[in-house]
Amino acid sequence: MSTLEKFRQECSAFFDELNMGSQRPLVFGEGPEHQPVLMLIGEAPGEQEALQGRPFVGKAGKNLDAFLQTVHLRREEIYITNVVKVRPSKISAAGRVVNRPPSREEKALFTPWLMREIAIVRPTMLVTLGNVALQAFIDDVIGNRHGQWSRAEIVTPEGEAFQLPLFALYHPASVIYNGSLKQTYADDLNILAGSLAGRINIQNDI
Repeated sequence: MSTLEKFRQECSAFFDELNMGSQRPLVFGEGPEHQPVLMLIGEAPGEQEALQGRPFVGKAGKNLDAFLQTVHLRREEIYITNVVKVRPSKISAAGRVVNRPPSREEKALFTPWLMREIAIVRPTMLVTLGNVALQAFIDDVIGNRHGQWSRAEIVTPEGEAFQLPLFALYHPASVIYNGSLKQTYADDLNILAGSLAGRINIQNDI
């Protein structure tokens, strides 16, 4: 059993005990298990991710495809995951199950597991999408950090601590809802692509 498989088993056991009778399946990250070029971190699974048991499928998968095309990477080259690994949902006024932002409790419960996941995978860098992912590492808002390299402190529950470069992007969904962010998001992606291609020195920007 690999270290990552053991991690998933322990995480599943923890939340099975915590959420007895819950029907919210855990959606774990996927990708290269050892030092991928980057780890892309989203907020939480949506409906299709929960149904398929995979991160970044459905609408999120289309957003990922566009991201990968711009930065000239393939899905199998990066590790993709979410801060919260269950779908946060609520009942709408129309009586349908719809997505909602993760609660403070959900973020607090899952963030230590994310830190362990990062310590196991050891990506070269982190790329966060939106405020929830950014704030797992840095106490700031995406409006202040987007398109910039920062240094993220990774601290596991076991006390292991190290730093990784972090690049913050707006969440693709926010770009859909706010058309004025479209060019900003495109510009930020181009900065990231330049860094990955070696045209921009990451260390100088942190």
